[in-house]
Amino acid sequence: MKQTLGQKLIRTKTSEHKLDDGHAPALDRSLGLFPLTMIGVGATIGTGIFFTMVEAVPKAGPAVVLSFLMAAITAGLTALCYAELANRVPAAGSSYSFAYATVGEFAAFIVAACLLLEYGLAASATAIGWSDYLNNFLQNALGWQIPDALRSPLIVAGKTGGVEIHAGHINLPPILLVVLCCVLLIRGTKESATTNAITVLIKLAILVFFSAIALSGFDIHNFHPFVWPANGKGIGGLAGVTAAAGTVFFSFIGLDTIATAGEEVKDPTRDVPIGILAALGIVTVFYMLVAIAALGAQPASMFAGQEAGLAVILQHVTGKAWPTLVLSAGAVISVFSVTLVTIYGQTRILYAIAKDGLVPKAFRKVNPRTQSPVTNTLIVSIAVGLVAGLVDSTFLWDMVSMGTLVAFIVVSIAVPVIRRKQGDTGRKGFRVPFGPYLVPGLSILACLYLVGGLSSTTYTVFAIWMTVAVLTYFGYGIHNSRLNKVDAAQVELVH
Repeated sequence: MKQTLGQKLIRTKTSEHKLDDGHAPALDRSLGLFPLTMIGVGATIGTGIFFTMVEAVPKAGPAVVLSFLMAAITAGLTALCYAELANRVPAAGSSYSFAYATVGEFAAFIVAACLLLEYGLAASATAIGWSDYLNNFLQNALGWQIPDALRSPLIVAGKTGGVEIHAGHINLPPILLVVLCCVLLIRGTKESATTNAITVLIKLAILVFFSAIALSGFDIHNFHPFVWPANGKGIGGLAGVTAAAGTVFFSFIGLDTIATAGEEVKDPTRDVPIGILAALGIVTVFYMLVAIAALGAQPASMFAGQEAGLAVILQHVTGKAWPTLVLSAGAVISVFSVTLVTIYGQTRILYAIAKDGLVPKAFRKVNPRTQSPVTNTLIVSIAVGLVAGLVDSTFLWDMVSMGTLVAFIVVSIAVPVIRRKQGDTGRKGFRVPFGPYLVPGLSILACLYLVGGLSSTTYTVFAIWMTVAVLTYFGYGIHNSRLNKVDAAQVELVH
């Protein structure tokens, strides 16, 4: 019997219901637990600490420490949900695959749109921040700076909150970084994961180096007043803490990135849940350590508008150039890993969607030699590079958080749904503690609370993006879905 529109919207595809037509070669299962965990840490540590404190501290003041803690607790609740779903649905696509297996095709496509927004803009934003540290390194090492016209975007946020066009300007370093990431990803996943693991270890060492020096200049008076007085515009008070938490929350995108690698992990039912929880623990410890050290070394009022903020803090504490030089060099190397894994994550989301027929099949073509989706990677890299080179990062942070939070909400909803469908009897592997409702329910409430602290501009842009997603689904996806083709084939057999 032919499906109705409503039935098409809620049809599901479980991990056991694989639709292989021979045109989507399997990805190479080459990732173990350590490189998988490093993918998560690489996607997370660096972005929130190296860059977004400049955006978050002016909103919350010293209480930004609470913002990081609030974001970590929310991410922790969702991490438990991710861990169970990764055990039950060990496939590429992460939140998208989880939604497709539980709440249906249309909701899965909307989640996919959120993930594409999340990963694409996160990669662009981190590439932009990388440019600031590169310029700081060149200034301290060689006494030379990249010309302003070649390291500032065309579209920038005006001082009064509007949009300004700076004709003749382009942020060239982020574009070059994206090109480098693209080349590495085209060569194959195993090589990319090894490079990422090395850069992550360098990053952790650099952050320990920063914390040790910054704590030598620690001044407890920088934490007074801990919570700034509220000004009624989302600055100071609890509103400021919440707004800052929403800004930094996207930094926990690493949890989702681990789950996107499900089809390339040697033992996904074991390694993906462990990798998610291990990455969350490492990330939270480092975020709190660096935030406390940075705020102790520099008054919160000085963070607004700083370029290469952590490097500047070391300059103030030591009065010497070499610590700044070391940190900038470390940031240039390590932030590369953040951009690498976020581009990687977006290509794997598109690969998963294309396998299901919801976007054009060009995104699922895998090179037989490298076993990587080359065309997919090229298209994603071009889009990320254009945004990074032309748009001010101020417009990007909250949009990434919005996409992340929506994806996390769907993941939380998926837990009780999949428990009801698959049951618990005899299943091995990780399960969310305290039953299928308490932790997922708290996760949803925490995510909604952070969404409420985001700006009205973020809501407007997100609404536009969702409109495009819905039109794409009804114009292309619903007709080309591989589940739709299965349904049509069954109708033919009946007749």
